[in-house]
Amino acid sequence: PGGLLPAGHARNTSPGRRPGGILTRLRMASIFQTMVPTGYSKLQEERLVMADLGTKSEAGSLQNGYRQETSHLEGRRILDRASRSSITLSDCGDGGYSETEPMLTERRLSGEETSNKQEEDQVEGQGSHVLNMPKESLLAMTLQMLVPFLLAGFGTVSAGMVLDIVQHWEAFQFITEIFILVPALLGLKGNLEMTLASRLSTAVNVGKMDSPIEKWNLIIGNLALKQVQATVVGFLAAVAAVVLGWIPEGKFQMSHAVLLCSSSVATAFIASLLQGIIMVGVIVGSKKTGINPDNVATPIAASFGDLITLAILAWISQGLYKCLDSYPYVSSLVCAFFMCLTPLWIVISSKHPASRTLLYSGWEPVITAMVISSIGGLILDKTVSDPNLAGIVVYTPVISGIGGNLVAIQSSRISTHLHFHCVPGEVPDEAKGCYYPCRTFCGTGANHRSAQVLLLLLIPGHLIFLYTIHLMKSGHTTLTPIFMSVYLAAALLQVLLLLCIADWMVHSMWRSGKDPDSFSIPYLTALGDLLGTGLLAISFHFLWLIGDQDSDVGD
Repeated sequence: PGGLLPAGHARNTSPGRRPGGILTRLRMASIFQTMVPTGYSKLQEERLVMADLGTKSEAGSLQNGYRQETSHLEGRRILDRASRSSITLSDCGDGGYSETEPMLTERRLSGEETSNKQEEDQVEGQGSHVLNMPKESLLAMTLQMLVPFLLAGFGTVSAGMVLDIVQHWEAFQFITEIFILVPALLGLKGNLEMTLASRLSTAVNVGKMDSPIEKWNLIIGNLALKQVQATVVGFLAAVAAVVLGWIPEGKFQMSHAVLLCSSSVATAFIASLLQGIIMVGVIVGSKKTGINPDNVATPIAASFGDLITLAILAWISQGLYKCLDSYPYVSSLVCAFFMCLTPLWIVISSKHPASRTLLYSGWEPVITAMVISSIGGLILDKTVSDPNLAGIVVYTPVISGIGGNLVAIQSSRISTHLHFHCVPGEVPDEAKGCYYPCRTFCGTGANHRSAQVLLLLLIPGHLIFLYTIHLMKSGHTTLTPIFMSVYLAAALLQVLLLLCIADWMVHSMWRSGKDPDSFSIPYLTALGDLLGTGLLAISFHFLWLIGDQDSDVGD
């Protein structure tokens, strides 16, 4: 103190102050700050902002008996986002998590915290929840559903026309078990693509994709998991096709079995990768444009899914069939190549917490749905084998795809509603007790209105798709009034059953602690394939029996 200072510096005359001490403390603080992770610093800043907002709201509280809602809610949202961002993997093993958590690691309140929170909400008044679902008008909901619904419908129409053409190819003529593969592989959009779309839609709606790091962790983990599931399901679908084709006929050819496995695995892998990339783009784009991804993601997941999958299956099957005599080892090499990539995807998906749990626990719905879809494929195989009923081919992807698309929208919306308003194991009051069909359609809630809108879209949509097929001169069927009446009755019955099953299934899974985004859609789309194919086969048999059997049915 009192010494000379370098030029340009002023003497610190404050008592008890030492310039050297200040510089030392500043250096130490700077060094310490560099040791703190950026995410933690950001988290602390958010908590300080929350505290400041809370203080301001308390200062102006109790006006007319309630707090100033805007600042208080903003503070609650920041605290909720901060608490969710600070979660670690060690938290997952404390028993406070269920199967609803793997993809959305959102912190759930314990029983005591829940009761305290409910008491706070009662004091604060209505509308002060931690998360509030964005309100949708009936017109906005209808318009958001209509465009993707029509787009998905034209995709299924295109798939039906492609299937009507390729059924005459050599591979489909001599290896009829490929028809058993068709519903199972087309059902991958329900097993994988729509499940991915539903999970990411829920993630967007609850704010889990606001952080770029968290967003890409979810995306990469989900895509890697989906490739593992696609490869395994493709292989199992081929095994199911071989078994279901062998049981009624008692014939088995190893070369045909290897070709089925190669075609199925390669198709599942390539189609799943392409559709997954498209789906991520749709989800991110919906978030940026302010569109509810629950309304658009699942239909767009299926819009070109059927067409892409069926085109890849037909191309690979026909190519491998042509190589069967000259290069019989090609089928084995193709199958081995895609199977050898599976460990790579397992390693990638296991490194992301978002997909690690589902890598072990998410197989039950996917495999069960594949078996259900394969039964629908067996029905299609036997129906196509009857020359009088060959006209069913062009309509099978349409009725199955449309039913699956509509029920996937409803399932995704119900799941998002439960993620917003309920903790796992608890369901809303209207969902308690025994199920009855009127519960799905009668009411003024958002899910009731969406079910009503989906039913209203069904008949006009199918009429558009039927006339599109007619104008394209595809298939072996012309439109007669009786054919249209029977077809529309089958489609309406299918969707009515699917919407009722979806309402019951999603709430039941949530009550049991399972994530409906991961577990319900595979079952529902597989049931859509089975019901659609079965009801369509019954309709064609009925039309044949009552005499509607000239050039319009099965010619």
